[in-house]
Amino acid sequence: WAGEGVLANIDDVAKANNWDALLPKVVADAMKYKGNYVAVPVNVHRVNWLWANPEALKKAGAKLPTNWDEFFVAAEALKRAGIIPIAHGGQNWQDFTTFESVALGVGGVDFYKKAVVRLEPGSLKSPTMEKVLTTFKRVKEYTDRNAPGRDWNLATAMVIRGEAGMQLMGDWAKGEFLAAGKTPGKDFVCTAAPGTAKDFTFNVDSFAMFKLKNEANTKAEKDLAAAIMAPEFQEVFNLNKGSIPVRLNMNLDKFDDCARSSAADFVATAKLGSLVPSIAHGMAVPSAVQGAMQDVVSQFWNSDKMTPAEAMEKLASAARSK
Repeated sequence: WAGEGVLANIDDVAKANNWDALLPKVVADAMKYKGNYVAVPVNVHRVNWLWANPEALKKAGAKLPTNWDEFFVAAEALKRAGIIPIAHGGQNWQDFTTFESVALGVGGVDFYKKAVVRLEPGSLKSPTMEKVLTTFKRVKEYTDRNAPGRDWNLATAMVIRGEAGMQLMGDWAKGEFLAAGKTPGKDFVCTAAPGTAKDFTFNVDSFAMFKLKNEANTKAEKDLAAAIMAPEFQEVFNLNKGSIPVRLNMNLDKFDDCARSSAADFVATAKLGSLVPSIAHGMAVPSAVQGAMQDVVSQFWNSDKMTPAEAMEKLASAARSK
């Protein structure tokens, strides 16, 4: 929209309310076009979460994994105990969400930035990417045969019921656990996806502000932008959405343990430079590139024949989509 010239410059609202100081630079930059604010962020979702049922892990004698090697040990233990290790919905965006967390956890944050944010061909066709793809495909071995086409919330329900041990999904999954009356830390566990404890893939919902002809409407739009970033709205909205406030200086007393841990990591990773945009959720690359790469990832996930080398070639060519 900004490229079409139809969005309004709301720098005056941003300056009056000190947005540059209240937002991590990487988030502020995502709200700007050619250096000017044209959108207001509503919230932050962390995508790189692993959700687990502690009872299922206990029954299997498995421990919560912190890296991919431990993940496969836990998955194997769950499988032996007759529990589906990974609840997955075989839809292309869910495949891509899993791929994103594997890429970050196996490759590290610098590789992630080079390969899926900057789309460097040398990283897309590297030994690291080969390892990422091999690990990603291994995850599939621990999903159930009914996974294709399953909605994400039905996969979450499998973890809630203890039919499955773990799920890789963004923090919107938490809403399903809470709606089922479950308590974080007791009935379910939220932890960073394997190997990503010091990293944060973000998905920010935002309102783009359009140019309006009527002066009263323009003022109302600016008032709305200011209200969205105000602490009151940030608290109430995010308590209900399962996400966290995008403002860095918020009081989080009313939020649960998962949200507080997410918010602490949001602040820490913003300082460390390991707060990175989610490619699977439209934050990292143009939509044509995202769609093309997502298709390749799902083809690879679903194919018995495609090799990692072939997938890397296809990813590199998808990255050039216009």
